Amino acid sequence: MLYYALQVRTHEEDAFVQRAQSSAEETEGRFLVPKRVLDIRRGGTVKKNQLFTVFPGYVFFETDCDGKELFWHFHKIEGFYRMLRDNQNPTPLSSHDKELLMHFISFGERADKSKVTFDENDHIVIVEGPLKGLEGNIVKVDKRKGRAKVLLDLYESPFIIDLGFEEVGKTRRGDDSANGKL
Repeated sequence: MLYYALQVRTHEEDAFVQRAQSSAEETEGRFLVPKRVLDIRRGGTVKKNQLFTVFPGYVFFETDCDGKELFWHFHKIEGFYRMLRDNQNPTPLSSHDKELLMHFISFGERADKSKVTFDENDHIVIVEGPLKGLEGNIVKVDKRKGRAKVLLDLYESPFIIDLGFEEVGKTRRGDDSANGKL
């Protein structure tokens, strides 16, 4: 299977998918819009478990079709901007990009908050969740908001997203249970 990235109007990824699925022409494949869960703190109130896309402005399409055929189908749909790398030569995801997409898809419909602890030096230790495997990409941790800023790249273009976490306890020296070892 090939995976193509479609750039669409930001915050309208789900609406684009609905329009594409109801369009007259049928295209064999499956749309993927990975989601993440965050708590939003504004004006002293916290809205828990808000859903956001992992890759804002992008929808992924899994298919066996040629990219140029897909472009001619999708370019008619409202909210579509372009296929990546470009419309003349749509390029399927590279193995690195596909691996990143599959990391988030592996959590199902949505990537819930990660379970984390902090060691004696106050470094984050991922117990489970979407942050697991992305430890080297974490650029900033905000304990108060329960978020980690993670540097990702798609088609060799870096960008930063926030992923939520819940602290499940402090790790003590010699305590292997936080690292998944029992």
